[in-house]
Amino acid sequence: MPSLNPVKLVGGASWLYPIKGIFYFLGHTRYYPLFRSRLIPVTLLSFVIYGILFTFAYLPIVAFLAIWHGPTAWINGAFLILGAGSAVIALLFEAFFVDETLVDTFDAVLVDQGCQELVSRGRLLDETAPNSVKSLGKPTISSVYSPFSFRQIALFVVTLPLSFIPIVGIFFFLIVNGFYAGSLAHYRLYKLQGLSKKEQKKEVSKRKLKYTWFGAVHLSLQLVPGLSMLFLLTSAAGSGLWAAKLEKERTLTQGATIQPNERYEDEPV
Repeated sequence: MPSLNPVKLVGGASWLYPIKGIFYFLGHTRYYPLFRSRLIPVTLLSFVIYGILFTFAYLPIVAFLAIWHGPTAWINGAFLILGAGSAVIALLFEAFFVDETLVDTFDAVLVDQGCQELVSRGRLLDETAPNSVKSLGKPTISSVYSPFSFRQIALFVVTLPLSFIPIVGIFFFLIVNGFYAGSLAHYRLYKLQGLSKKEQKKEVSKRKLKYTWFGAVHLSLQLVPGLSMLFLLTSAAGSGLWAAKLEKERTLTQGATIQPNERYEDEPV
């Protein structure tokens, strides 16, 4: 029986990819313009939304929760406000303002990881560009990172009352919503691979637990006030890293190889 390598198992864990995405995105300055171009104004506006919610709704909610929760009402009330704010921001901004930026982040990571051929199926690439971000050209197919879903928003809102459950309620909320959020992480990958809806569902079903943990960590980051927009991009970068790994595994089974894009990987940060 082959021995298990704990380091390898932890390093490849799906829940780590949103965290890896933070370090990857922040560690490569070529990605910074993607954040500055659109997300800084949205980030500032998110501060305003959270400020309004905490000013006018936090204390009444804590007072209500204190009837059952006692001292933990302060924590559960904060989570409820953060969750509501995240839902509002998602509904107003994510699908309408930043999806194209998420696609650019995801595609640039794939290019950096040596998956240029895959990305070229969905957009033009400039091979003379100085870095992966600037190499991204016009889309040649529908360019969507994650399709907007009222069902996902509705599930998010409907399950917020789980936070009323002391201590474990927050964990249940993240797990319930984690799979749905995580299952959309590779929507772009499967489109680039040319998979049908049936084939996409099959791929997602193979990784139900992995997508659940990825989505739970992703949602946890979305609850950080003022930084949810930045973490949207870093999670897209993490999703791209995971997608590149899956694409390399798929390609290897077909007898081909993918080499990292050393030109961009070696670029100083």
